[in-house]
Amino acid sequence: MVDRTIQGADGGADGGDGIRTFPFPVDLSVGGVGMQIGPMGIGRTWHSEAPLHRVHRIDFHVVMLFSHGPVRHMIDFTEHEAGAGDVLWIRPGQVHRLAAPGDYRGTVLTMQPGFLPRATVEATGLYRYDLPPLLHPDPARLEALTASLEYLRREYEDTRTLPLSLHTAVLRHSLTAFLLRLAHLAASSAEAERRPGDTTFTLFRDAVEEGFTVNHSVSAYAEALGYSRRTLVRAVRAATGETPKGFIDKRVVLEAKRLLAHTDLPIGRVGAAIGYPDAANFSKFFQLHTGQTPVAFRADMR
Repeated sequence: MVDRTIQGADGGADGGDGIRTFPFPVDLSVGGVGMQIGPMGIGRTWHSEAPLHRVHRIDFHVVMLFSHGPVRHMIDFTEHEAGAGDVLWIRPGQVHRLAAPGDYRGTVLTMQPGFLPRATVEATGLYRYDLPPLLHPDPARLEALTASLEYLRREYEDTRTLPLSLHTAVLRHSLTAFLLRLAHLAASSAEAERRPGDTTFTLFRDAVEEGFTVNHSVSAYAEALGYSRRTLVRAVRAATGETPKGFIDKRVVLEAKRLLAHTDLPIGRVGAAIGYPDAANFSKFFQLHTGQTPVAFRADMR
């Protein structure tokens, strides 16, 4: 995916769960700095041994700005379709898969965790996994992002005009400027997905995130929040287009998928971890929502 093949000296590790994790190759970066930037296209890959059409992880940040599309890309079991001018932001540890690597065109930025200082990490929301990975900048923001990324690319490739220490410092500042723009876009996109007056839904969403492993009852959430069931249904449908029960089930299914793909826990223990202590009931629930048994899903991810 980048101008140099992304590979680690040991070829990556699977963490014991069967999904390969590919490290950031500092030794292959220009000057050995903790970032890379270059074109996407045919023959570019994270790693010479990486099966990009299969599920894998990376332990670094990836930002892709597409010049052509559409391109389909799976992140944490959700398929995203990116077009020209769209940005895809993948964070460390997220499970992902490329649909057709040869179709990817544009610029890709990769960054090693720890390359930027803590204050910058916090300001740019580098680990805001709640923010949408697929971003659709408007023309003005796209122009600004493109210009910032191009400036960063030129600085990355210019290793002659400054000593390495200053070169690295300039890269950090230039990267920070780009990420601040990107973070603002991501936060704005997340805010735009929420409708005015969605306090009820926001409270419900937060309650589900805290309690979905033990509580799957819409009535229980409504009572705990002090709303009628009808009020909760209206608020959730207005914000998401689905029912509260559908929202809860979607979160439970996502967690089940993560556990099935990331761990070697027995199927029964996966079910118990998300509030289904009976393995048969968990299997029925999972198959109803995914069309696959837990065993079949795990096999597909390996």
